[in-house]
Amino acid sequence: MGHKINPQGFRIGITNTWRSKWFNKKEYSQLLKQDIIMREGIMRKWKSSAIADVEIIRSAETVKLIIKTARPGVLIGRGGNGIEEIKKYIEKNYFKNRKIGLNIEVKEIKNFSEEAFLVAQNIAEQLEKRMPFRRAIKTMLEQVLKNGMIKGMKIQVSGRLGGAEMSRVEAVAKGVLPLHTLRANINFARATAYTTYGTIGVKVWLYKGDVFKKAGNPKLITGKTI
Repeated sequence: MGHKINPQGFRIGITNTWRSKWFNKKEYSQLLKQDIIMREGIMRKWKSSAIADVEIIRSAETVKLIIKTARPGVLIGRGGNGIEEIKKYIEKNYFKNRKIGLNIEVKEIKNFSEEAFLVAQNIAEQLEKRMPFRRAIKTMLEQVLKNGMIKGMKIQVSGRLGGAEMSRVEAVAKGVLPLHTLRANINFARATAYTTYGTIGVKVWLYKGDVFKKAGNPKLITGKTI
């Protein structure tokens, strides 16, 4: 089971919550598609801002975006110009015929090694610069595991590695990675490196310890592995 399903989707309602928070029965499929396209568009257009994720919260007449980034200064810009640019981009491309209240909140990620997507994106960028894939993944593994919060990690790359004619899969792992344990706080992400030989897929798993619920308290707290 642990290798056949997305670790984050597997734990929704247990250690993770939804990336989009709203419910509309009539327009469910259209809004879900819009969320996916909007999130991917923002992360692609502002790639240099190191955006890890975009949470979308909808109500009747307002849409709130919570953008998690490792470079908030680059994203916000001087005097908030960056935020205004994001608003114009969203209104022009996704809400052409509707007037909505659009709120954007920026959350800073203090350590990029705690976000699997940023780690995967960093590896993909190194592969695009023609760095040897073994050196890229092993160096990143050692760098991330210096963070005391990370109990275990796995990196997997697949494709025409090193320009080989046949594609293959290579992986490195260190520490503990309990994919079958539902209370395990596992951060998972994919990224793609576009090289002259073709695309190379990058997958990253980060294990940050276990998550427990106190009796009578729905708030999740991170604890030590038992």
